[in-house]
Amino acid sequence: MKPVAPLVAIVPVYNHAATVGAVVHALHALALPVILIDDGSDAECAAALDALAAEQASTTLLRLPINGGKGTAVIAGLREAHARGYSHALQLDADGQHDAAALPAFLDAMRETPQAVIAGVPHYDASVPKGRLLGRYVTHVWVWINTLSFRIRDSMCGLRIYPLTATLPVLDAMPSQSRMEFDTEILVRLDWAGVPIRHLPVSVRYPLGGVSHFRLWRDNARISGMHARLFFGMLRRLPTLIARHFSSAEIR
Repeated sequence: MKPVAPLVAIVPVYNHAATVGAVVHALHALALPVILIDDGSDAECAAALDALAAEQASTTLLRLPINGGKGTAVIAGLREAHARGYSHALQLDADGQHDAAALPAFLDAMRETPQAVIAGVPHYDASVPKGRLLGRYVTHVWVWINTLSFRIRDSMCGLRIYPLTATLPVLDAMPSQSRMEFDTEILVRLDWAGVPIRHLPVSVRYPLGGVSHFRLWRDNARISGMHARLFFGMLRRLPTLIARHFSSAEIR
């Protein structure tokens, strides 16, 4: 496959020493440059990231001094990508849960609709914890309420491509969202801004013994606060969202 010049992959990393190498190698197999964002990882993971950055000149390591959360790391990566002149950034989690075989379809979709966010819709196998599925469904319902639509099929998938020219102004106007709630909030706010969202399937598995940084009480409290904030934001935008519902053709 030919390199995708305008596109860089950003990979937020926090203590995923065992899996991040395979993720980076899958991206390099597609001739993609990579920005690794070390979100205050431990010594083992930091050493693995140093080795990956030394392995390929097209790998950049951006090291954050303390752990700020996934949102902090992704935002840092998006800003770095924009500063380096890329027009698009592919976000991919470092835990290896997303099937790399889906990536070429995401790149093709970006070429076909460069103005759109290309967002993954997970297809799970039997390894997915049932509690995660319930939590995701609750978030889906709130997202549908807060956009008055089904335009966003999944707001929590860690595989997506952002058009940076459209994304950076939305980031600049967002409240600071540093952790697990970021993925959902940025998609809702991009939808409010009129950025089209295109969806593609990706197989997702939860490997036995995999590392999860989701903290049940802390992150659910933050996600609940996010949904409440977005709800009141939706109310302020109600006339615009209703008019859009009746007037626009959506990208599928």
